[in-house]
Amino acid sequence: MSAVREELHALVFDVFGTLVDWRAGVARDAAPFLKRHGGRTGGGAADAHAFADAWRRRYVPSMREVIDGRRPFTRLDILHRENLLAVLPEFGIDPQSVSAGALDALNLAWHRLDTWPDVAPALARLHERFVLAPLSNGSIRLLVDLARRNAMPWDAILGAEIARTYKPAPEAYLRSVEALDLRPQQVCMVAAHNADLAAARRCGLRTALVLRPTEHGPRQTGDLVASADWDFVAPDLGRLAELLLAD
Repeated sequence: MSAVREELHALVFDVFGTLVDWRAGVARDAAPFLKRHGGRTGGGAADAHAFADAWRRRYVPSMREVIDGRRPFTRLDILHRENLLAVLPEFGIDPQSVSAGALDALNLAWHRLDTWPDVAPALARLHERFVLAPLSNGSIRLLVDLARRNAMPWDAILGAEIARTYKPAPEAYLRSVEALDLRPQQVCMVAAHNADLAAARRCGLRTALVLRPTEHGPRQTGDLVASADWDFVAPDLGRLAELLLAD
């Protein structure tokens, strides 16, 4: 492990779920929207979290259209808005009954997410030694907004526009590494998702799993343990910092 640490120059981070609590943030903005626009929900906490889950379920399928070449590269904000229109009828809301402004405002919920409590102090510690950057499916503007909201100390912001595709396509990892002028083995992918790390490892990156057992709520069933021998495994980002900064 010490040899791996010595070779590392940069840490790149998955953002949604790993650093920010997307479910709570989207539900927070969805609750007043659901209350205002009616439908079959009352806008309570359970409804808002169900709405966040339903919206998120369309995330991977929409990106898969781009990854597989069935659609030109399309920024995540556009995909999120299309997915929002598709999910509204599931909650008894006619998309035509909602103004474009209200839809745009709710779509920006993804720009207003908050980090998990351990993130800020851990990133500050890690920044003393490593180059830090997000390697996310989010757009550059979305990641800028999250960084400004949460004071993330990025040295670069590697949004999906850099690769013109989405993870887990190899280009998403390799073009980001190239943008940092490093070799894959000098970069560690940090994520709460085993599949993300598996794709990064296939590209030659080092890997670190940070567990987020409530990302999908209290009944989460996936990504509760490491599915492979990742270079580092930690219960939170603070512990990962301890592992990476150990003498």
